[in-house]
Amino acid sequence: QVQLVESGGGLVQPGGSLRLSCAASGIRFSIYIMGWYRQVPGKQRELVAQITDGGSKNYQTSLKGRFTISRDNNKNTVYLQMNNLKPEDTAVYYCNAEAPVVAGNYWGQGTQVVVSS
Repeated sequence: QVQLVESGGGLVQPGGSLRLSCAASGIRFSIYIMGWYRQVPGKQRELVAQITDGGSKNYQTSLKGRFTISRDNNKNTVYLQMNNLKPEDTAVYYCNAEAPVVAGNYWGQGTQVVVSS
């Protein structure tokens, strides 16, 4: 059974930092493109960042420089370091695992991030 379990969300003040983690099980983690998406009520889910199996990274342009995605294939975990957080970063953050070669596409349950003073 495939599981993606996010953690690390919470309440943070503007300018603060959070590190999200997503632990994967039930998949061959190393072949998957891992991504972070976010969604606010009434809006479409949007890409935050992706990291390929080869380590290439892709970011939403407006977030580049504040957010950093990384992965640890030994721990089957992907991370999202978020710095200088802004109220507009408030959203539910979702982990995604995608591997077209095996027709795999999985989502975590989401973790809430609230940026507020």
